Amino acid sequence: MAASTTRSPAAIDRHAVRLITRVSIAMAAVATLSLLYLLRHASIYCFPASHQPALTISLAPFPRSSCDAASRRVVPPDHRLAKLRASPRWRRRAASLAMSAFPPLRGLGILAAPSRVLCLAAGAGHAVDAFRASGTRDAIGVDLVEFPPLVRRADPHHLPFSDGAFDLVFSDDPSATSGALFPSHLAREAERTVRRGGGIALAFDQEIETVAVATLFKRLCVLDVKDVTLDGSQYRRQLDLERPYTKKKEVSIY
Repeated sequence: MAASTTRSPAAIDRHAVRLITRVSIAMAAVATLSLLYLLRHASIYCFPASHQPALTISLAPFPRSSCDAASRRVVPPDHRLAKLRASPRWRRRAASLAMSAFPPLRGLGILAAPSRVLCLAAGAGHAVDAFRASGTRDAIGVDLVEFPPLVRRADPHHLPFSDGAFDLVFSDDPSATSGALFPSHLAREAERTVRRGGGIALAFDQEIETVAVATLFKRLCVLDVKDVTLDGSQYRRQLDLERPYTKKKEVSIY
């Protein structure tokens, strides 16, 4: 009988192991050379020796490559705020707040020059800036994303302030309540942080029933509901509430 030329299983296994080892070594070498090339390429074209990369982004257009992002200059918060203040949209919103929202609050007695004001869903801080420009200097803003120097990061469902810390809690963003994950929790935190005799003023879309917003607040009574222009073009509905010194009275909402 002729000798069989078929390899044994053990020989096949040894051959497969050697082949896999060689392939792994070759792939590791290719990966190492590629990484060294990329590092050398970045050091030449993205990070020249005479220039230190910026650590924060500016208001320039979004970078199209990592090299563009690496060379962007740091913009101090004050300069960034000055650029926003110069925009037409910022000026239009500030003027709308000063003419449409603030005077009724002063007339109701829940806003004055020495008032402490908390702005919810403050965004970049246009409402905070408008309060300070109109004479209410003690105004701060909170949002899920920090935007210094006017807005600090805080969860509106768990505000980092003591009970009764503010005279007025204000929001001109309709999504502050309608877009909240737990609107009842947000309302409870707003009630907790406003002092007795203080007030809450919230904007909401006209499509939402007033009673649906008012019933979120268990310890405040309704002072006023009115249509206001809060951004210079669109009408919103503003609900003004007061935390009375005594137990809340039932108030009918029309």
